Amino acid sequence: MAKIYVASSWRNKYHQNVVEFLRAKGHEVYDFRNPPQKTGFAWSQIDPDWENWTTGEYIGSLDHPLAVEGFESDMGAMDWADACVLVLPAGRSANTEAGWMRGAGKFTAVYIPEKQEPELMYRMHDVISDSLPFIESRISKHFK
Repeated sequence: MAKIYVASSWRNKYHQNVVEFLRAKGHEVYDFRNPPQKTGFAWSQIDPDWENWTTGEYIGSLDHPLAVEGFESDMGAMDWADACVLVLPAGRSANTEAGWMRGAGKFTAVYIPEKQEPELMYRMHDVISDSLPFIESRISKHFK
């Protein structure tokens, strides 16, 4: 079985089902919303008014201890993982994570459970499918 990093958005309604499905299949799965021994990072932990930050405030917040801790947790999990499943729709962070993992030579898959605008660069990933069981079967076969 594989160690899998699930990359998606906090707003993604499919995220938790993907985590549960992959765990039920016997994989170890990192859930950024519920990392081991802590809660997932959210900008609102730093400032409830984060959506109104200036660019300077945003850049400065990247060095806030809570942001550093969240970054280190996710980066550590990406390094730990054998594979990544990018669950669409997803934002900038999830796409950056999946791209980093692909660049690191890890197995990557894109799960598209609902209609999305086409993206040419998803061609770089090992598997692209609207079927989570198909993606899981390819991961299991790869990590036998």
